[in-house]
Amino acid sequence: MRNNDSNNSVSLVVKNVTKVYEIGKVKVEAVRNVNLKVKKGEIIALVGPSGSGKTTLLNLIGTLDKPTEGTIFIDGIDVTKMPESELTKLRRRKIGFVFQFFNLIPVLTAFENVELPMLIAGVDKREREQRARQLLKLVGLEDRMSHKPDELSGGEQQRVAIARALANNPSLLLADEPTGDLDSKTGQKVIELMFETARKRNATTIMVTHNVEIAKLADKILKMRDGQIVGELH
Repeated sequence: MRNNDSNNSVSLVVKNVTKVYEIGKVKVEAVRNVNLKVKKGEIIALVGPSGSGKTTLLNLIGTLDKPTEGTIFIDGIDVTKMPESELTKLRRRKIGFVFQFFNLIPVLTAFENVELPMLIAGVDKREREQRARQLLKLVGLEDRMSHKPDELSGGEQQRVAIARALANNPSLLLADEPTGDLDSKTGQKVIELMFETARKRNATTIMVTHNVEIAKLADKILKMRDGQIVGELH
């Protein structure tokens, strides 16, 4: 099913999305009736206290979890009813993830970490090597390609993670507390770089953060509370 609102300028549509978790006999509404429309290439920051539903919403958008109610459209495609086999293909093709703790594979070099998603996606060897070099150069790590994660600083590891997230040219980039393990100065530099790289590739970006100063680097800041988007910060 395609979204009637879909056009070339809209990347993501979230319609009436609710997520309920059952913990024993208790039902917890982690996300409540969220509606959101994001233009292609737009950069959104989600802010709010712990437990407000930010990461749950991000996981729903990233198809890592399914909503209890509502629909989510990525590039006009309803992803909420897709089987897991199709979602796996969609994630490889359309979605890039950046996590707080980098999630790099310790036995692989920076180059190999960036190359891996393309290898899994079946990209030709020459093309994936060229793209991995280009991405690492884009994030300023052309001289660190052969280094393994434990030979890199936290900021460098997160830059590798950004390059890896962009490896398959995703239309949607999702970042969950990407500066949470970095000092404030390094965190700001990393986010500036991530947004600059995303803009060059016209990737729609949604970032979850507790840090309002970091959030100000986005095009729009949305505040969440009690599972709902309650307004926009200016």
